Amino acid sequence: MSRTHSALRRLPPLLAGAGAVLAATGCSPVVEVDPAEDAANPACAPMMVVLPQFVADFPRRETSSQATAAWGDPSRVILRCGVPEPGPTTDQCVSVNGIDWVLREGEQTWSAVTYGRSPATELVFNPDEVASSTILVDLADAAAKIPQTSKCLSPDDELDAP
Repeated sequence: MSRTHSALRRLPPLLAGAGAVLAATGCSPVVEVDPAEDAANPACAPMMVVLPQFVADFPRRETSSQATAAWGDPSRVILRCGVPEPGPTTDQCVSVNGIDWVLREGEQTWSAVTYGRSPATELVFNPDEVASSTILVDLADAAAKIPQTSKCLSPDDELDAP
């Protein structure tokens, strides 16, 4: 038997194996996430490449847009890099592992947006399904890849007045 004929006889099992891999990876559909307006900002890239595979014990899933991520099936946490930076606000601001986040409570979902980092990163989650404290700790190292330019102030902070 020729070498070519032998290689052709092995081809179907190789294709069958490739099909099994594709079938296994196709179990969870791609998460449809609208990109942020500044998703193409190159400053998002260092954060995106170090995002954890698990957030709050939920596995990371493939998303449909640049500079986005999702964890859980169904999605429990959605991340978008390149959202508008929050300006001064009276919304709750918390610092977790050196990252300032502005928290906004909605009826069913909350959002956390990095403060003092350009571009800003937004997280959307349901606090009844996953604790904000866990999410913010799990994503702090990745968020730190975008340099801090300012920080949240609290009423206890001393302001320098002329």
